[in-house]
Amino acid sequence: MRVMFAIAVAFFALGGTAEAQYMGNYTANPYLPPAAPQPPNTFSNPYGTDANSPKLYDDQGNFHGNVNANPYDPNSIADPYGQYGSPYSANSVNNPYSTYGSPYSSQSPNDPYGTGMAIYGPNDSPPTDPNE
Repeated sequence: MRVMFAIAVAFFALGGTAEAQYMGNYTANPYLPPAAPQPPNTFSNPYGTDANSPKLYDDQGNFHGNVNANPYDPNSIADPYGQYGSPYSANSVNNPYSTYGSPYSSQSPNDPYGTGMAIYGPNDSPPTDPNE
C-alpha cells in the first residue's frame, strides 16, 4: 500500500498530470496576446523529429505536422514534399488554397485576423474536450 502511495505522489510531483502542454497558437494575427516564451531553438530545430518537436493541431484536434525546420522529417511543416509541408497538400499550412494555409481561413496560421492553430509540446496532444 505504501509503495502505491509513493508511486502516485511521485507521479504527480514530477508533472505526470493529464494536462497537455499548450505552447500557444501558430498565427500571423498581431492582435492576439503573445504566447509564453519558449526555450531557444524550440521551433527552429533542424534535427527535429516526431519525438522532440512541438505538434500543430487544428480546432478539431487533428494533427497537422511537427513545428520544426527539418526538411527531412516526413511530418514537418518544413518538408516541401511531405503531407504537412507541401504547397500542394490539402493538409499543409503552406498551401494557400487549402483550409489550413489560406489567408482567408480563420484557423489558418496565414490569416492575419484568425486564431491560427494550437501548438502542443512534443509528447502531448490537445485536450479531447474543446472546453478545456
